[in-house]
Amino acid sequence: MLLALAQWLALDVRTFSVFNYITLRAVMAAMTALLISFALGPWMIRRLTALKIGQSVRTDGPQTHLVKAGTPTMGGALILTSVVLTTLLWADLSNAYVWVALLTTIGVGAIGWVDDYRKVVHRNPDGLSAKAKMFWQSLIALAVGAFLWSHATLPAHTELIVPFFKHWVFPLGVVGFMVLVYLVIVGTSNAVNLTDGLDGLAIMPTVMVASALAVFAYVAGHAEFSKYLGEPAIPGAGELAIFCAAIAGSGLAFLWFNAYPAEVFMGDVGALALGAALGVVAVMVRQELVLFIMGGVFVVEAVSVMLQVSWFKYTKKRFGKGERILLMAPLHHHFEQKGWKETQVVVRFWIITMLLVLIGLATLKLR
Repeated sequence: MLLALAQWLALDVRTFSVFNYITLRAVMAAMTALLISFALGPWMIRRLTALKIGQSVRTDGPQTHLVKAGTPTMGGALILTSVVLTTLLWADLSNAYVWVALLTTIGVGAIGWVDDYRKVVHRNPDGLSAKAKMFWQSLIALAVGAFLWSHATLPAHTELIVPFFKHWVFPLGVVGFMVLVYLVIVGTSNAVNLTDGLDGLAIMPTVMVASALAVFAYVAGHAEFSKYLGEPAIPGAGELAIFCAAIAGSGLAFLWFNAYPAEVFMGDVGALALGAALGVVAVMVRQELVLFIMGGVFVVEAVSVMLQVSWFKYTKKRFGKGERILLMAPLHHHFEQKGWKETQVVVRFWIITMLLVLIGLATLKLR
Protein backbone atom coordinates (compact mmCIF):
# COMPACT_ATOMS: atom_id res chain seq x y z
CA MET A 1 0.00 0.00 0.00
CA LEU A 2 2.65 2.50 1.05
CA LEU A 3 4.84 1.48 -1.89
CA ALA A 4 2.06 2.28 -4.34
CA LEU A 5 1.45 5.61 -2.60
CA ALA A 6 5.18 6.44 -2.66
CA GLN A 7 5.41 5.58 -6.35
CA TRP A 8 2.46 7.87 -7.07
CA LEU A 9 3.96 10.71 -5.04
CA ALA A 10 7.35 10.16 -6.72
CA LEU A 11 5.83 11.33 -10.00
CA ASP A 12 5.91 14.85 -8.56
CA VAL A 13 8.40 14.58 -5.70
CA ARG A 14 11.42 12.46 -6.62
CA THR A 15 12.38 12.01 -2.97
CA PHE A 16 9.68 9.39 -2.59
CA SER A 17 11.39 7.16 -5.17
CA VAL A 18 13.71 6.05 -2.37
CA PHE A 19 10.96 3.68 -1.26
CA ASN A 20 11.56 1.60 -4.39
CA TYR A 21 14.63 0.21 -2.63
CA ILE A 22 13.91 -3.14 -1.02
CA THR A 23 16.56 -2.59 1.65
CA LEU A 24 14.86 0.54 2.96
CA ARG A 25 11.43 -1.05 2.94
CA ALA A 26 12.80 -4.12 4.75
CA VAL A 27 14.17 -1.91 7.52
CA MET A 28 10.88 -0.02 7.70
CA ALA A 29 8.97 -3.31 7.77
CA ALA A 30 11.00 -4.60 10.72
CA MET A 31 10.44 -1.36 12.62
CA THR A 32 6.75 -1.24 11.77
CA ALA A 33 6.17 -4.84 12.85
CA LEU A 34 8.08 -4.16 16.06
CA LEU A 35 5.95 -1.11 16.88
CA ILE A 36 2.66 -2.82 16.00
CA SER A 37 3.47 -5.77 18.26
CA PHE A 38 4.62 -3.50 21.08
CA ALA A 39 1.42 -1.46 20.77
CA LEU A 40 -0.98 -4.40 20.58
CA GLY A 41 0.89 -6.77 22.92
CA PRO A 42 -0.29 -5.53 26.34
CA TRP A 43 -3.89 -5.20 25.12
CA MET A 44 -3.89 -8.70 23.64
CA ILE A 45 -2.42 -10.22 26.80
CA ARG A 46 -5.14 -8.54 28.88
CA ARG A 47 -7.83 -9.81 26.51
CA LEU A 48 -6.49 -13.37 26.55
CA THR A 49 -6.32 -13.25 30.34
CA ALA A 50 -9.87 -11.88 30.62
CA LEU A 51 -11.15 -14.61 28.31
CA LYS A 52 -9.28 -17.19 30.42
CA ILE A 53 -7.43 -18.50 27.39
CA GLY A 54 -4.68 -20.06 29.47
CA GLN A 55 -2.07 -22.69 28.74
CA SER A 56 -2.57 -26.20 30.08
CA VAL A 57 0.66 -27.87 31.20
CA ARG A 58 1.38 -31.58 30.71
CA THR A 59 1.48 -33.30 34.09
CA ASP A 60 4.17 -35.73 32.92
CA GLY A 61 6.50 -32.86 31.98
CA PRO A 62 9.08 -31.09 34.15
CA GLN A 63 7.55 -30.21 37.50
CA THR A 64 8.99 -26.69 37.28
CA HIS A 65 6.55 -26.00 34.45
CA LEU A 66 3.44 -26.50 36.57
CA VAL A 67 3.56 -22.85 37.67
CA LYS A 68 3.02 -21.86 34.02
CA ALA A 69 -0.50 -23.28 33.98
CA GLY A 70 -2.98 -20.55 33.10
CA THR A 71 -0.46 -18.31 31.33
CA PRO A 72 -2.27 -16.73 28.34
CA THR A 73 -1.66 -18.60 25.10
CA MET A 74 -2.57 -18.04 21.43
CA GLY A 75 -0.26 -15.01 21.53
CA GLY A 76 0.96 -16.06 18.10
CA ALA A 77 -2.07 -14.21 16.77
CA LEU A 78 -0.20 -11.03 17.72
CA ILE A 79 2.75 -12.06 15.54
CA LEU A 80 0.55 -12.99 12.58
CA THR A 81 -1.43 -9.75 12.83
CA SER A 82 1.76 -7.72 12.85
CA VAL A 83 3.37 -9.67 9.99
CA VAL A 84 0.30 -9.47 7.75
CA LEU A 85 -0.35 -5.76 8.35
CA THR A 86 3.31 -4.85 7.89
CA THR A 87 3.68 -6.87 4.71
CA LEU A 88 0.54 -5.32 3.25
CA LEU A 89 1.92 -1.87 4.08
CA TRP A 90 5.47 -2.20 2.74
CA ALA A 91 5.60 -5.00 0.17
CA ASP A 92 4.79 -4.85 -3.54
CA LEU A 93 1.29 -6.33 -3.55
CA SER A 94 1.49 -7.15 -7.24
CA ASN A 95 4.21 -9.69 -6.42
CA ALA A 96 2.98 -13.31 -6.47
CA TYR A 97 5.67 -14.53 -4.06
CA VAL A 98 4.43 -12.14 -1.39
CA TRP A 99 0.91 -13.50 -1.63
CA VAL A 100 2.11 -17.12 -1.56
CA ALA A 101 4.03 -16.38 1.64
CA LEU A 102 1.13 -14.51 3.24
CA LEU A 103 -1.57 -17.03 2.32
CA THR A 104 0.55 -19.97 3.43
CA THR A 105 1.24 -18.33 6.78
CA ILE A 106 -2.39 -17.36 7.32
CA GLY A 107 -3.65 -20.77 6.22
CA VAL A 108 -1.39 -22.75 8.54
CA GLY A 109 -2.00 -20.20 11.28
CA ALA A 110 -5.73 -20.90 10.96
CA ILE A 111 -5.03 -24.60 11.54
CA GLY A 112 -3.11 -23.74 14.70
CA TRP A 113 -5.84 -21.35 15.83
CA VAL A 114 -8.50 -24.06 15.59
CA ASP A 115 -6.25 -26.45 17.50
CA ASP A 116 -5.57 -23.91 20.26
CA TYR A 117 -9.20 -22.80 20.45
CA ARG A 118 -10.44 -26.33 20.97
CA LYS A 119 -7.83 -26.95 23.65
CA VAL A 120 -8.22 -23.81 25.73
CA VAL A 121 -11.82 -22.75 25.08
CA HIS A 122 -13.61 -26.06 24.55
CA ARG A 123 -11.30 -27.72 27.08
CA ASN A 124 -10.61 -30.53 24.63
CA PRO A 125 -7.09 -31.77 25.46
CA ASP A 126 -6.71 -33.33 22.01
CA GLY A 127 -7.57 -30.14 20.13
CA LEU A 128 -7.56 -30.70 16.40
CA SER A 129 -6.65 -34.30 15.68
CA ALA A 130 -3.17 -35.05 14.38
CA LYS A 131 -4.65 -36.50 11.19
CA ALA A 132 -6.74 -33.38 10.58
CA LYS A 133 -3.77 -31.06 11.15
CA MET A 134 -1.59 -33.12 8.85
CA PHE A 135 -4.29 -33.20 6.17
CA TRP A 136 -4.75 -29.43 6.06
CA GLN A 137 -1.02 -28.73 6.30
CA SER A 138 -0.43 -31.17 3.44
CA LEU A 139 -3.16 -29.59 1.33
CA ILE A 140 -1.64 -26.13 1.73
CA ALA A 141 1.90 -27.38 1.04
CA LEU A 142 0.85 -29.25 -2.11
CA ALA A 143 -1.10 -26.23 -3.34
CA VAL A 144 2.03 -24.10 -2.91
CA GLY A 145 4.12 -26.69 -4.74
CA ALA A 146 1.68 -26.86 -7.64
CA PHE A 147 1.58 -23.08 -7.95
CA LEU A 148 5.36 -22.66 -7.87
CA TRP A 149 5.89 -25.45 -10.38
CA SER A 150 3.35 -24.02 -12.80
CA HIS A 151 4.87 -20.53 -12.55
CA ALA A 152 8.54 -21.56 -12.75
CA THR A 153 10.20 -19.83 -15.70
CA LEU A 154 13.67 -21.40 -15.46
CA PRO A 155 14.90 -24.92 -14.56
CA ALA A 156 16.85 -23.40 -11.65
CA HIS A 157 13.55 -22.44 -10.02
CA THR A 158 12.70 -26.10 -9.37
CA GLU A 159 16.13 -27.64 -8.84
CA LEU A 160 17.67 -28.81 -5.57
CA ILE A 161 20.76 -26.76 -4.75
CA VAL A 162 23.39 -28.31 -2.50
CA PRO A 163 25.19 -25.67 -0.40
CA PHE A 164 28.99 -25.35 -0.45
CA PHE A 165 29.22 -27.12 -3.84
CA LYS A 166 29.08 -24.88 -6.88
CA HIS A 167 28.00 -27.48 -9.41
CA TRP A 168 25.89 -29.78 -7.24
CA VAL A 169 22.46 -28.96 -8.60
CA PHE A 170 19.87 -31.69 -9.11
CA PRO A 171 16.77 -31.47 -11.36
CA LEU A 172 13.77 -32.75 -9.43
CA GLY A 173 10.91 -33.12 -11.84
CA VAL A 174 7.35 -32.41 -10.83
CA VAL A 175 7.04 -35.30 -8.37
CA GLY A 176 10.37 -34.65 -6.70
CA PHE A 177 9.66 -30.93 -6.46
CA MET A 178 6.23 -31.51 -4.90
CA VAL A 179 7.68 -33.94 -2.37
CA LEU A 180 10.43 -31.46 -1.47
CA VAL A 181 7.96 -28.60 -0.99
CA TYR A 182 5.74 -30.82 1.13
CA LEU A 183 8.58 -31.98 3.37
CA VAL A 184 10.02 -28.50 3.85
CA ILE A 185 6.78 -26.65 4.63
CA VAL A 186 5.06 -29.34 6.71
CA GLY A 187 8.30 -30.45 8.35
CA THR A 188 9.42 -26.95 9.34
CA SER A 189 5.95 -26.05 10.57
CA ASN A 190 5.81 -29.01 12.94
CA ALA A 191 9.47 -28.72 13.94
CA VAL A 192 9.02 -25.13 15.14
CA ASN A 193 5.87 -26.20 16.98
CA LEU A 194 7.76 -28.96 18.81
CA THR A 195 10.52 -26.52 19.74
CA ASP A 196 8.05 -24.09 21.30
CA GLY A 197 8.18 -25.61 24.77
CA LEU A 198 10.22 -23.13 26.82
CA ASP A 199 9.94 -19.38 27.29
CA GLY A 200 11.54 -17.70 24.27
CA LEU A 201 13.02 -20.92 22.91
CA ALA A 202 11.30 -20.97 19.52
CA ILE A 203 10.84 -17.29 18.75
CA MET A 204 14.47 -16.12 18.81
CA PRO A 205 15.75 -18.83 16.43
CA THR A 206 12.80 -17.97 14.20
CA VAL A 207 13.89 -14.32 14.20
CA MET A 208 17.48 -15.24 13.33
CA VAL A 209 16.54 -17.67 10.56
CA ALA A 210 14.00 -15.24 9.08
CA SER A 211 16.61 -12.48 9.06
CA ALA A 212 19.06 -14.72 7.20
CA LEU A 213 16.37 -15.77 4.71
CA ALA A 214 15.76 -12.07 4.04
CA VAL A 215 19.37 -11.86 2.84
CA PHE A 216 18.92 -14.90 0.59
CA ALA A 217 15.68 -13.45 -0.80
CA TYR A 218 17.35 -10.14 -1.58
CA VAL A 219 20.24 -11.87 -3.34
CA ALA A 220 17.89 -14.13 -5.35
CA GLY A 221 15.90 -11.11 -6.51
CA HIS A 222 18.96 -9.08 -7.51
CA ALA A 223 20.31 -10.16 -10.90
CA GLU A 224 23.87 -8.91 -10.37
CA PHE A 225 24.29 -10.21 -6.82
CA SER A 226 22.84 -13.62 -7.66
CA LYS A 227 25.15 -13.96 -10.66
CA TYR A 228 28.22 -12.91 -8.68
CA LEU A 229 27.45 -15.28 -5.80
CA GLY A 230 26.38 -18.17 -8.02
CA GLU A 231 22.85 -18.25 -6.63
CA PRO A 232 19.74 -18.80 -8.78
CA ALA A 233 18.26 -15.55 -10.05
CA ILE A 234 14.56 -15.43 -9.18
CA PRO A 235 12.94 -12.20 -10.40
CA GLY A 236 10.59 -10.81 -7.78
CA ALA A 237 11.94 -12.92 -4.90
CA GLY A 238 13.56 -9.84 -3.37
CA GLU A 239 10.17 -8.71 -2.07
CA LEU A 240 10.23 -11.67 0.31
CA ALA A 241 12.87 -9.76 2.26
CA ILE A 242 10.02 -7.47 3.38
CA PHE A 243 8.03 -10.44 4.62
CA CYS A 244 11.04 -11.92 6.44
CA ALA A 245 11.86 -8.55 8.01
CA ALA A 246 8.28 -8.34 9.29
CA ILE A 247 8.68 -11.75 10.93
CA ALA A 248 11.94 -10.65 12.53
CA GLY A 249 10.48 -7.39 13.84
CA SER A 250 7.30 -8.89 15.22
CA GLY A 251 9.25 -11.81 16.68
CA LEU A 252 11.59 -9.53 18.59
CA ALA A 253 8.64 -7.62 20.01
CA PHE A 254 6.92 -10.87 20.98
CA LEU A 255 10.08 -11.97 22.77
CA TRP A 256 9.65 -8.93 25.03
CA PHE A 257 6.51 -10.60 26.39
CA ASN A 258 7.59 -14.22 25.91
CA ALA A 259 11.00 -14.03 27.64
CA TYR A 260 11.30 -15.88 30.94
CA PRO A 261 9.05 -15.74 32.88
CA ALA A 262 6.66 -15.54 29.92
CA GLU A 263 3.60 -13.32 30.06
CA VAL A 264 2.15 -15.06 27.02
CA PHE A 265 2.79 -18.14 24.88
CA MET A 266 2.48 -18.17 21.11
CA GLY A 267 0.56 -21.45 20.93
CA ASP A 268 0.08 -23.51 17.79
CA VAL A 269 -1.39 -20.52 15.97
CA GLY A 270 2.03 -18.90 16.08
CA ALA A 271 4.44 -21.83 16.02
CA LEU A 272 2.82 -23.73 13.15
CA ALA A 273 2.41 -20.56 11.08
CA LEU A 274 5.95 -19.28 11.62
CA GLY A 275 7.43 -22.65 10.75
CA ALA A 276 5.40 -22.75 7.54
CA ALA A 277 6.47 -19.18 6.76
CA LEU A 278 10.16 -20.08 7.04
CA GLY A 279 9.61 -23.19 4.95
CA VAL A 280 7.74 -21.50 2.12
CA VAL A 281 10.31 -18.69 1.85
CA ALA A 282 13.16 -21.22 1.75
CA VAL A 283 11.39 -23.06 -1.06
CA MET A 284 10.76 -19.92 -3.09
CA VAL A 285 14.38 -18.74 -2.84
CA ARG A 286 15.68 -22.31 -3.44
CA GLN A 287 17.47 -22.65 -0.08
CA GLU A 288 15.81 -25.72 1.41
CA LEU A 289 19.06 -27.37 2.52
CA VAL A 290 20.39 -24.09 3.90
CA LEU A 291 17.21 -23.83 5.97
CA PHE A 292 17.98 -27.35 7.23
CA ILE A 293 21.36 -26.04 8.42
CA MET A 294 20.21 -22.73 9.90
CA GLY A 295 17.19 -24.32 11.55
CA GLY A 296 19.28 -27.13 12.99
CA VAL A 297 17.77 -26.64 16.45
CA PHE A 298 14.29 -27.16 14.99
CA VAL A 299 15.48 -30.23 13.11
CA VAL A 300 17.10 -31.84 16.15
CA GLU A 301 14.04 -31.13 18.30
CA ALA A 302 11.76 -32.83 15.76
CA VAL A 303 14.11 -35.78 15.27
CA SER A 304 14.37 -36.27 19.04
CA VAL A 305 10.61 -36.73 19.26
CA MET A 306 10.50 -39.11 16.31
CA LEU A 307 13.33 -41.24 17.69
CA GLN A 308 11.85 -41.28 21.18
CA VAL A 309 8.40 -42.37 20.00
CA SER A 310 9.73 -44.89 17.48
CA TRP A 311 12.12 -46.54 19.94
CA PHE A 312 9.47 -46.69 22.67
CA LYS A 313 6.96 -48.37 20.34
CA TYR A 314 9.58 -50.78 18.98
CA THR A 315 10.86 -51.89 22.39
CA LYS A 316 7.34 -52.21 23.76
CA LYS A 317 6.32 -54.43 20.84
CA ARG A 318 9.57 -56.42 20.90
CA PHE A 319 10.20 -56.78 24.64
CA GLY A 320 6.82 -55.94 26.18
CA LYS A 321 8.17 -52.83 27.88
CA GLY A 322 8.81 -49.51 26.20
CA GLU A 323 12.23 -47.92 26.64
CA ARG A 324 13.29 -44.33 26.05
CA ILE A 325 16.38 -42.90 24.42
CA LEU A 326 16.08 -39.53 26.15
CA LEU A 327 14.97 -38.73 29.66
CA MET A 328 12.15 -36.75 28.06
CA ALA A 329 11.31 -35.48 24.59
CA PRO A 330 11.58 -32.99 22.90
CA LEU A 331 15.30 -32.53 23.46
CA HIS A 332 14.98 -29.34 25.52
CA HIS A 333 13.10 -31.29 28.20
CA HIS A 334 15.88 -33.88 28.26
CA PHE A 335 18.40 -31.22 29.24
CA GLU A 336 16.01 -29.88 31.86
CA GLN A 337 15.77 -33.35 33.36
CA LYS A 338 19.57 -33.47 33.44
CA GLY A 339 19.60 -30.39 35.66
CA TRP A 340 19.90 -27.48 33.23
CA LYS A 341 17.82 -24.46 34.16
CA GLU A 342 15.22 -23.34 31.64
CA THR A 343 17.08 -20.13 30.85
CA GLN A 344 20.30 -22.09 30.29
CA VAL A 345 18.64 -24.35 27.74
CA VAL A 346 17.06 -21.41 25.95
CA VAL A 347 20.17 -19.22 25.71
CA ARG A 348 22.40 -22.13 24.71
CA PHE A 349 20.00 -23.13 21.95
CA TRP A 350 20.02 -19.48 20.80
CA ILE A 351 23.81 -19.52 20.64
CA ILE A 352 23.78 -22.73 18.62
CA THR A 353 21.23 -21.24 16.23
CA MET A 354 23.34 -18.10 15.80
CA LEU A 355 26.32 -20.26 14.84
CA LEU A 356 24.23 -22.31 12.40
CA VAL A 357 22.79 -19.18 10.81
CA LEU A 358 26.30 -17.83 10.25
CA ILE A 359 27.24 -21.13 8.61
CA GLY A 360 24.16 -20.84 6.42
CA LEU A 361 25.05 -17.30 5.37
CA ALA A 362 28.57 -18.47 4.58
CA THR A 363 27.11 -20.66 1.81
CA LEU A 364 26.47 -17.48 -0.16
CA LYS A 365 30.18 -17.22 -0.89
CA LEU A 366 31.72 -20.58 -0.01
CA ARG A 367 30.82 -22.59 -3.09
